Amino acid sequence: MKRCSFKLVFSAGLLALILLSGLLAPLIAPYDPNAIDMSVKLQGFSPAHPLGTDALGRDMLSRVLYGGRTSILLALTATALSMTFGLVLGMLGGYFGGFLDAAITALANIFQGIPGTCLMVAIAGILGPGIPNLLLALFFTSWAGFSRIVRTETLRIREEPYIEGLRSLGARSACILWKHIFPNMFTNIIVLFTTRVGRCVLSIASLSYLGLGIRPPAPDWSVMISDARLDYRSAPHLILIPGLCIFLLLLALNLLGDALRDQFDVRSREVKNL
Repeated sequence: MKRCSFKLVFSAGLLALILLSGLLAPLIAPYDPNAIDMSVKLQGFSPAHPLGTDALGRDMLSRVLYGGRTSILLALTATALSMTFGLVLGMLGGYFGGFLDAAITALANIFQGIPGTCLMVAIAGILGPGIPNLLLALFFTSWAGFSRIVRTETLRIREEPYIEGLRSLGARSACILWKHIFPNMFTNIIVLFTTRVGRCVLSIASLSYLGLGIRPPAPDWSVMISDARLDYRSAPHLILIPGLCIFLLLLALNLLGDALRDQFDVRSREVKNL
C-alpha cells in the first residue's frame, strides 16, 4: 500500500505540474512562442534562452510551456466524447440484450477489426489536417473499446441479486442504469479514462508528426519534433526536449491509471495480501 500510495502521489504531482505549466504559460513564458528572431537561431542553452532556440530563433522554453496545452485539451476532449458514446451504447446493449446488443456488438467489432492507426491516418488523410478532423479520427478509433468494456461490466452487474430485486419492484430501466449500474462501474471508468487519455496524446503526436494533425506554427510538442527533423543532428535539444515532455506526460498518465486501479480494485488487493 505504501508503494501504491507513492505511485499515486508521484503520478498525480507530475501530471499536475505539467497541467499547471500549460495553464500558466501566458504568465510564465519569457517570450512569445511564435516570435521569430533569426539572429539567435539554433542557439544552445543560455541565460537568455534556458532551453535554447529552434531553427527560426523561437525560444524553446516558451514553446515547451505552451506545447502541452493543445495536445492535452484535444486528448481530454476526444477521450470524453468517445467514452460518453461508448458508455451509452455499452450500457444499453449489455442491459437490454437481444437485437440491440447484437447490432451494437457487430458495429463495435467492425471498428475494432480495423487497425486504429491505419483508420486514423485514413480519416485524417481524406478529410485533411486540422483539429476538427483530428478529433473525428480519434473518436472513431476509440469508442468501440469503451463500448465493449462497459458492455461486459453491465452484463456482470445486471445479474446481481439487487438488480433483480429492483426489476421485480417495478423500477424503470433508466433509473436502474443511471442510479445503480453506472455508479458501480464508475471507478473502472475513471481508471480507463486516464489510460486512454495517454493513448490519445500519443495518437495526436503521431498524426501531427505526419502532418495530419496539429499544424505549424502552433507551439505543440509533436509539431516541434516534426520541425526538428532537419536540424536535430546539429541541435539535438530540438527533438530531445519535446520528446521528453511527451514521455513524462505519458508516464504520469499511465502511472496514475495503474495507481488508481490498485487503489480501487479490491479483488487484486486481496490477492496481493494473501
